[in-house]
Parts: sequence; structure tokens; C-alpha cells
Amino acid sequence: MMNTSEIAVLVLIILLTIYYFRSKHKLLPPGPWGIPIFGFLPFIDAKAPYKTLCMLSNKFGAIYSIKMGNVNAIVLSDVQVIRESLKKEELTARAPLYITHGIMGGYGLICAEGLLWKNQRRQIIDWLKYLGMNRNSLNRESLLKKVETGAKEFIHLTERDLKQEFQINPLQNLHHTIGNIINDIVFGMKYEELDNTWIYLQHLQEEGVKLIGVSGVANFLPFLRFLPSIKKTLKFLLEGKEKTHRIYDKIIEIKKKELFNDSDSISCILKCWLKDRESSIKQGTGYSKLRSYEQLRHLLADLFGAGVDTTLTTLRWFLLYIAKYKNIQEEIYQKLNEISDLNYDVIENIAILKAAISETQRIRSVVPLGIPHGTNKTTHIGQYEIPKNSMIIPLQWAVHMNPLYWDDPESFNPNRFLLEDGSYKSPPQFIPFQSGKRMCPGEELARIILITYTAHLLKTFKISLPDDQILDFDGICGITLIPQMYKLLFKERE
Repeated sequence: MMNTSEIAVLVLIILLTIYYFRSKHKLLPPGPWGIPIFGFLPFIDAKAPYKTLCMLSNKFGAIYSIKMGNVNAIVLSDVQVIRESLKKEELTARAPLYITHGIMGGYGLICAEGLLWKNQRRQIIDWLKYLGMNRNSLNRESLLKKVETGAKEFIHLTERDLKQEFQINPLQNLHHTIGNIINDIVFGMKYEELDNTWIYLQHLQEEGVKLIGVSGVANFLPFLRFLPSIKKTLKFLLEGKEKTHRIYDKIIEIKKKELFNDSDSISCILKCWLKDRESSIKQGTGYSKLRSYEQLRHLLADLFGAGVDTTLTTLRWFLLYIAKYKNIQEEIYQKLNEISDLNYDVIENIAILKAAISETQRIRSVVPLGIPHGTNKTTHIGQYEIPKNSMIIPLQWAVHMNPLYWDDPESFNPNRFLLEDGSYKSPPQFIPFQSGKRMCPGEELARIILITYTAHLLKTFKISLPDDQILDFDGICGITLIPQMYKLLFKERE
């Protein structure tokens, strides 16, 4: 065993080594000291990592560096810095993480980078516009009808459940109906409520979002993936991915046959992709990663997962807050009650409704850590030099809870998003869909679903909190920040 003096010498050597590597990048942002191998990971609150990073930003500023295992992370907590930085081409890569690069292999859209990401993102935006996200699209009414049908089905299912009990957890019905809207847009199909495959896919998504967060430490310390608990989690995720891909393969074959029989029936993203692949093969450009079925499987999973999870989570938080703040709920209802038909072109102009949705997205950022970016070459952020292969964390929570931007940020106050004349405003420090070159391409679709669902809900039901329920507004942090399980009282309005 080493004596005290030998331990002191060893510690000094370690500190000098760390100082040496820091001094090699003299312009590297300041940040906390960590410990060898683990960096600052042991000191981050595993249940609320965004709060730890916010506290560090108060000490080290809007741009700071932090060592997380073997990954060099740069944390950005100022909205202007985030907006300017995420415009940079050098920051369009993905962080060098085990799950994104090891498990997902750089396929899909979320984990893709470089030419694959650029090409696929451009096509996704074009396809979504074609399918109705563009206001001038011929398919606009069809898209709005799909969303309205989902909202009405949720109302019907809730009314059905009210015959059994007064207190309802809306999660299952929200997941089923929103999931089927996304299924229709992505795959061109929908599932029955009790379909075994659909029940499995919902369970896999719900658990996967939690487990990827739990196993996140393996991103920064890959050797931890051999620990029994993390090994079990990763096995669940890998087996889930393989089984999901087998389900997708069956759907792909069905849609290929439909496309062959009716070449004009392009009604979903899957058919758009297959049609483009067919055209590229005829032109002799079909044999690439972009046109591979492995890319298609990951892309479908990304579009379904991202499309469902963020919108579902926002609605769950919205219902919780709107049940607590009854005066805001009633104000929205009075506006809705003036309308006989909940046409989207009308309800999207109800300022207080949009403000309440925005305030929900602010006070409980669905992705509080933002979606981590990576640097594909050495670049600069402000006065600092950022090395290649760094992870960039656009700390959305810090922006949305900054008291310099938002007075009493822990208070739910939709008036933040209203001008004096009562019209809606979206301030520059509001970034629910992130910013820059990799911002969410489905922002318009999410907005349509959120406005349609909330309008139909509040026009139909008066929602309140059970007296005997103690609610937790902190949430559970995985990939997204989701609320704890809760039940609400739904009372049909006359």
C-alpha cells in the first residue's frame, strides 16, 4: 500500500497532468475540476442533471467546459449563444456517445450526421410539407382531419372510461391516439387499441425513453456497459430495436406492394421514401447508406419516437398545470365556448390557448438538456476554442428558467406570451424546438396536434385535481422530462 507522501505525489501528478492538457487549449472555456477517468460525472445529480449544469453555469458563465467520462462537453446556457452557435456547420455533428454511434450506428435522422443527415433531413422536410405541414399543400386538410380524428377519439375514450371511474390517468388514451396519428403519417396505417403489436410498441417506447436515460452513463464510460444492471438495460434496448425492425419490415413489404399497384398513392413518409429509392435506383444512384433499408428502419423509428414522445409529454404536463390553475382553464374555455366548430384555422388564433401551451413548454422543457450536438472540426464559440469531437449541450432548462428573461420562472403564467392587446407573442428566449440547423423539422405538426387536442379537451371537459392526490411537479428525467403518474377528474361540460 502507498504511504501518505506517495499518495500526495500521485495526486499532484494527476493535477499537473490535467492542468497540462487544459493549457494545451488555452482558449478552452473554464469549468469545474473532475477526477481521473470519471471527470465530473460523480457530482452530477442523476435525477436532475439539468439542475446541476444550471448551478455550474451560475458559477462559470454562459459557456463552460465539463469533463464527462471520456467526453469533453461544452455547456451553453445563454439563448443568444445557443442560437448563434447552433447555426454553425461545425456543430451539426452528433456527440461521440456510445448509444448514438454504437447502438444506432449513425443511422436514422437523430443520430445521423454529415451528408446522410443533410440529405435525409432535407427530404423529411419536403415530405412533411407535401403531406400537409405546408399551409398551401394540397394535403393540408387531410392532415388536419387526421389530427382532429385523433383528438375526437381521445374524447370518446375518455367518456368511455368515465363510466367506470371518475379519476382517470389520461396517458394510455393519449399515447394510443397520438401514436396512431404519427403511425398514419409515417407508415400509412393505424392500430386497433388492443392490438398486441401496438401494445408492445407503446410499451417499448415508454420503457425505452426511461432506460436510455438510466443507461446514459455508459455513453461517457463505455466499460460500464459490462455491469449487470446496465448490460440488462442495453440488452432490452437492442432486442427491442431488432424486434421493432422486424415489425417494420413487414409494413415495408405491404407498402411496397401498394406502391407497385397504385403509383399515385403517396400518402405517408414510408411511401415517399420507397418512391424516392425506386427513382434513384433507376438513375443508378440507389446503392448507398442513404437508400439502404437499415437507414429506413432507423429513420422510421426516429420519426415515430420523436413525433410521439415530445408531443405526448407536453400534453401530459399541460393537463397537470391546467387542472391546477383553474382560472386559466376557465379563461380558455370561455374563448372556446364562443366557437361552434373547432376548426383549426380558428382555434390556432386563440391567443390564451397558445400562450398556455407555450408556458407549459417553457416551465417544463420536454428536453431540458437540449439535444446534444457534436463538433466535426475545431471551431470557436465566443472567445473560446472548442476542439473537434466535443459534445455541445444547449441547456434549454437554463434558458427557460432564467429569471433575467422570465419573472418568477417557477410560476405558471401564460401572460408571458401575451402582448398588451391580448395577442400572442413568442419571445426570442423561447426555444422549445431548439434552434439552428438541427432544430426539430416537425415543429408545425407538433403545434397542430397540441392546439387541436387542447381545444377539444377543454371544450368538452372541466379538469381538476383530486383532493387526495399529492402531485409531484419535478418529473422524471430520461431522454425527456416526463411527469410522475397522476390521475385527474374529468367532468363533462354541458
